[in-house]
Amino acid sequence: MERRSYLRSLAAAGLTGTAGCLRSAGSDPTTTTERPRFRIETVTMNLEVPWGAAFGPDGDLYLTERPGRIQRVSPETDLKEEVADLTGRVAPRGEGGLLGFAFHPEDSDLAYTYQTYRSDADGSGGELTNRVVRHRVSDGFARESVVLDGIPGGSTHDGGRIAFGPEDALYVTTGDAGERERAQDVDSLAGKTLRLTPDGEPHPENPFDNEVFTYGHRNPQGLAWREDTLFSTEHGPDTDDEVNVLRAGRNYGWPEVMGPTDGDRFTDPLVSYTPTIAPGSATFYDGAIADWQGDFFFGTLAGVHLRRVRFDGDDEVVEQERLLDDRYGRLRTVFTGPDDHLYVTTSNQDGRGTPAPQDDRVLRIHPA
Repeated sequence: MERRSYLRSLAAAGLTGTAGCLRSAGSDPTTTTERPRFRIETVTMNLEVPWGAAFGPDGDLYLTERPGRIQRVSPETDLKEEVADLTGRVAPRGEGGLLGFAFHPEDSDLAYTYQTYRSDADGSGGELTNRVVRHRVSDGFARESVVLDGIPGGSTHDGGRIAFGPEDALYVTTGDAGERERAQDVDSLAGKTLRLTPDGEPHPENPFDNEVFTYGHRNPQGLAWREDTLFSTEHGPDTDDEVNVLRAGRNYGWPEVMGPTDGDRFTDPLVSYTPTIAPGSATFYDGAIADWQGDFFFGTLAGVHLRRVRFDGDDEVVEQERLLDDRYGRLRTVFTGPDDHLYVTTSNQDGRGTPAPQDDRVLRIHPA
């Protein structure tokens, strides 16, 4: 039986995960606990590297595909429709392309994307650069404005996650684009978490009088809030993937340090992972599975599993669990829907996975 078909049969029976305990670094934990049962449904298939995801006011799911398309999916009918083709405007080189996606919190006719593009006017050459673009949804996602440009880009480490947080501030993660020293330069937009107004201006409460909110990052790709506290996931090199709490003006160490340190100059992660698992997203769960409520989830690319983390307050990890372990391959974007269920995208078409027929896909997790 083909591997994914077999796994779909497992999903129909109700899957449980493999549990783990707290660690700050080193090998994966191996202890187990009693686990809730859950079911997995395929929402849609035949996607090409889905990256950004957000539900619109119409209840439909909007997805960016890294080559440059935006798809609209009805979770109830599985109907999928391409609503924008931006392939002529973005440069899907390596890890870059059409990445993060978010709706304006007060005007649902405005949507934002994070794009990698070529700096030459015709798009055929020049340096790779990243920008945040605002689109008019009712006009076929026509470009309304470029809210931020000039973010250093590269074939790796482009960051790319965008999300609106408290007080309607727009947060943007950027990678070091392969030049690590830029992460420590607060005048550079690379290797940072940025905080903007919805129009792209630096947030008035930013610590350095520019767009920079935090610095010292290698390649952060997850943003999630619990009340007013911002959590992030970040890719390390060959050691020390990290989960961090982000606070204005803090230095998270890259490239001078990785993982926890003994000094006061850098902010330590809540937890780090060696061997690396490549965390690609972040969300908090408040759905119907009682044992998961309030827990932190992210997809892993190298780790090929869904990771559940439980925090005690904002500074201590007390439980971890591996779910869907190698059952669907590389997992990237994890998010919650208006139905309070957990959703996750696969990323097996990104050149580093082994795609099954009809990959990539969006999965929905709900109680068994």
